Amino acid sequence: MTITHEDELEGLRVIGRIVANTMQAMAKAMEPGMTTAELDGIGRNYLDAHGAEPAPEAVYGFPGATCISVNEEIAHGIPGKRVIAAGDLVNIDVSASKDGYFADTGATFRVKPVAASLDRLCRDGKRAMQIGVAQVGAGRPLAGIGRAIEAFSSKRGYTLIRNLASHGVGRPLHEYPETIPTWAVKGERRRIDKGLVFTVEPFLSTGGLWAEERGDGWTLYAEPAAPAVQYEHTVVATERGALVVTLPG
Repeated sequence: MTITHEDELEGLRVIGRIVANTMQAMAKAMEPGMTTAELDGIGRNYLDAHGAEPAPEAVYGFPGATCISVNEEIAHGIPGKRVIAAGDLVNIDVSASKDGYFADTGATFRVKPVAASLDRLCRDGKRAMQIGVAQVGAGRPLAGIGRAIEAFSSKRGYTLIRNLASHGVGRPLHEYPETIPTWAVKGERRRIDKGLVFTVEPFLSTGGLWAEERGDGWTLYAEPAAPAVQYEHTVVATERGALVVTLPG
């Protein structure tokens, strides 16, 4: 989607706030002993109360309102009977629509106490996303996002999951420019148009290179096996940089 009118931006801001607030409500309620289905129920109730429709369920038939991935699960985890425990890494990914506009956000949360190495991974995962967002601006190279994120992750000794990328969003859940690598890619010459709406969502890992599905049709795991985190915002490219619409408020 490319924003051309103020009413389009306002529609995107509305759903952006809703998905951000949904994720924060889920994170605030999360505690050891809770199942991922119970956590998903909190997200569903928040979306319902604000007139938003869970996108994974509506668009793809996903069996849940939100994606909740615990520890070895790095993306698209199905909410269910799994019990959240102290020391877990829990990724919450919320995408939804309202009045024809879609927004997408996600973050990995720590159920304390966690190992120092995982604490560092989470801090650096969030920083990697922020570095990617800082490369966004009208007329700037799309490849600059991946180059900056990879330079940071390599320097810090991490790997990036290379078959999970950022994507366009706005009217559908996934749209042009389709795949936006969060790693350096030779030959990528696309430029960021003014008003372009897309996500920035690197998957930072301590050794994983690929995401692999192993049987339920949805849940993805790192290959080689290693902890991985994801942080995601939906942004609009402006002449002054990135306008982040998935902020709570």
